[in-house]
Amino acid sequence: MIDKAYLEITNICNLSCSFCHKTGREKRQMTAEEFEQLTDRLVGEVRYLYFHLMGEPLLHPLLPQFIKRAWEKGFRPMLTTNGTLLKTRGEALLETPPYKISISLHAPAANAAFSDADYLPSSVDFAEKAAKRGVISVLRLWNLGGEGEEENAPILRYLHARFPGEWGKVRGGSSLRLADKLFLEWGEEFDWPDLSAPVCPPEADCFCFALRDQIGILVDGTVVPCCLDAEGALALGNLFSTPLASILTSDRARGIYDGFTRRRAAESLCRRCGYARRFSKN
Repeated sequence: MIDKAYLEITNICNLSCSFCHKTGREKRQMTAEEFEQLTDRLVGEVRYLYFHLMGEPLLHPLLPQFIKRAWEKGFRPMLTTNGTLLKTRGEALLETPPYKISISLHAPAANAAFSDADYLPSSVDFAEKAAKRGVISVLRLWNLGGEGEEENAPILRYLHARFPGEWGKVRGGSSLRLADKLFLEWGEEFDWPDLSAPVCPPEADCFCFALRDQIGILVDGTVVPCCLDAEGALALGNLFSTPLASILTSDRARGIYDGFTRRRAAESLCRRCGYARRFSKN
């Protein structure tokens, strides 16, 4: 069983943030029938179902229904959002809440929407309310080392005022418990994989958990190895027409998996991934 499947219910977003790769694929939203077909093929194959790859999941009008159906099928539904729609759509979301929700606060440098005076309070209000209803709630600042890190200070001051206490040192990959089931999480900014990015040599040390603990399913059913393949460059097959087991045992999938077992990137896109470099021993 694979731990995580990133199911892209929409590739449409209401923002255009500087840290996001974005996608040039056709804009579309998954239908209820398509969601049923794809999740039926994932039952027993994955544990955590993330409603995100590209796009903002709260834009999808059927999101509460999808979360409910995910629970009914035995998944643990997970949600990552930019938080800008929580004020208007948060209550409906909590009627059948996900297992976990992550709100990407980041910083105003990424998008002017994050500078709105009500954005941070409303996001934190929702996170508190969700946590009190048993939802693991995470406030993300994944911009360490990036252009927005210097703008974290007012965000942290606000959070510290709301959740006073001893705060540890900020470092990438760390988290701080603010309240029961409510966390602040830091991460380093990274470069998305892109075929136009600088390439590492084929013999360079490279490892990734793609196909080991995660897969991605784009809105059209295309299966990709990881949650960062924004354009579907590493298409392994289509889940609408091919069982997942067959896709994961295809020559291309096995080549990617076996390559990372040897700590080598078999695909050109993987040799251009800034996130994968954090697992390098070099």
